[in-house]
Amino acid sequence: MSGEDAAQVNNQKSRSSSAFKDLVILVFIVIGVLVISYFFNVFVFLAELFQKHPKALTWIDEIITGFLVTSLGLAVFSWRRLRELKKEATERLRLQEELIEIAQTKAEVERIVCKQLHCEIEEYKRIEKDALFNRAKAKGQFK
Repeated sequence: MSGEDAAQVNNQKSRSSSAFKDLVILVFIVIGVLVISYFFNVFVFLAELFQKHPKALTWIDEIITGFLVTSLGLAVFSWRRLRELKKEATERLRLQEELIEIAQTKAEVERIVCKQLHCEIEEYKRIEKDALFNRAKAKGQFK
C-alpha cells in the first residue's frame, strides 16, 4: 500500500469516526432531553398553560407547522450541502491526482535532462582530452 493509499484510508477512518462521534453525541442529547422533559413534565406545563390561556392555543398549530417545515427545510438544506461537499471533495481529489502526475512528469523530465547534460559534459570532457592529447602529440611530447 502506497503512502497515498494509506493517507486516504486514514482520512476515511477519521471522517467515519467523526461522524460516529457526532451521532453518539446526538443520541445522548436526545436521551437527555427526553429524561429532562419526563422529570420536569414539560408537556404537562404546556397543557396547563394552554388551559389557563385558551387564546394562545389558537396559534399552536401554526407554530408546530412552522417548526416542522423549518426542520424539513434544514434537512433538505443539509442534504444539498452534503452533495455539494462530496462533489467538491471528488474534484479536489481529481486535481490532487493531476498535480501528483504533473510532479512525477516534471521529475522524470528533470532526470532525463540531467542525464542528457551529464552525457554532454562527459562528451565535452572527452573532446577536450582528445584535443589536449592531439596538441601534445603535435608538439612532439608523445611518440
